[in-house]
Amino acid sequence: MEEINSTLSTDLSSTYLPMEFETNSTIIPLQYMNITEEMPIAYAVPLYGYIVPFLLVITIVANTLIVVVLSKRHMRTPTNVVLMAMALCDMFTLLVPSPWFIYMYTFGNHYKPLWPVSLCYAWNVMHEIIPNMFHTASIWLTLALAVQRYIYVCHAPLARKFCTLPNVYKCLGYILFFAALHQGFRFFDTNFQSASTTWHNETIQVCTRDRAYWVKEYITENIYFITYFTFRVLFVHLIPCVALVILNLLLFRALKQAQKRRDILLSSKKNQKTECKKLRDSNCTTLMLIVVVTVFLIVELPLVVVTVLHMVSSTFFEFLNYDVVNTLILFTNFFIILSYPINFAIYCGMSRQFRETFKDLFIKGAVNARNGSSRYSIVNGPRTCTNETVL
Repeated sequence: MEEINSTLSTDLSSTYLPMEFETNSTIIPLQYMNITEEMPIAYAVPLYGYIVPFLLVITIVANTLIVVVLSKRHMRTPTNVVLMAMALCDMFTLLVPSPWFIYMYTFGNHYKPLWPVSLCYAWNVMHEIIPNMFHTASIWLTLALAVQRYIYVCHAPLARKFCTLPNVYKCLGYILFFAALHQGFRFFDTNFQSASTTWHNETIQVCTRDRAYWVKEYITENIYFITYFTFRVLFVHLIPCVALVILNLLLFRALKQAQKRRDILLSSKKNQKTECKKLRDSNCTTLMLIVVVTVFLIVELPLVVVTVLHMVSSTFFEFLNYDVVNTLILFTNFFIILSYPINFAIYCGMSRQFRETFKDLFIKGAVNARNGSSRYSIVNGPRTCTNETVL
């Protein structure tokens, strides 16, 4: 079964660059690692070499600001803790492989054979395995966020029991553990070796790679990768995305019902302003999280489709053109990267408390410009009937 790297990588078929070398007067084809043959270079250089470095800076700044704001004591709620973990996972998904993007594509070293062996191993780990691990964690965190918000909105009495900070921290620990476990065997399934060859009329050292002995002898490559991609398709892509679509629709329906209740309260003779304000703030938080999940689904679903098609093509009968698929994967990964700074804009645009806390931290005079009652809402946060401080 051919290998596919589904996050920040377009090496679907583990391509090697063939080169002939002479040993005892016999010509033997040597296959060594060369990124030019593994990537659609015509697209990879402008996207990963010129645009991604700017996105890296924007992502680091935006997601660091998210972490700083959400880590403040009055912002530390179950929802915000998950949002903060998502920001960190997204940032590390891009940050870890970025040195390679800059070296390979910005500095134009993609045509050179990789060597020494340690560098080849580092490329494999930093370009594929660790980014996949953080991206997997980000997917499951997004699902946890949607489930948590669904409980808050549709089953409020259960929120006091299940949606607590200790439970959220445990959930984060489990997600990170299983995301790492999911990629754990990938650290050891490939052997890298050094070999000599002639390149541009010079004898140089290059890296060759092969599947680890335990994969080939005890499991076989087909079973190993069928198991890996079956798990990935089902539990990392398909099931989470389907669940997110369903939860988003349920949350949107609950939001419409809550808006009707608010309209009734506003029109009532008692004019229950306090309850209306709480309901409005809760609705704003729900709407904001719906937007966050929707953006995630827009950039993630194309990757789900390509991954499923790859697995079908590799398992049953091959019908995909992998030159085209490599290019699609590259653009899909690029749009995933492009989405990483967007959450900061969503929070600023849709969350009053996030904006006010941001102003308190980074804009002088913002605190004094507000009256006491407004200040109270920032420090303590408007609270819902489940005692959750909303954004």
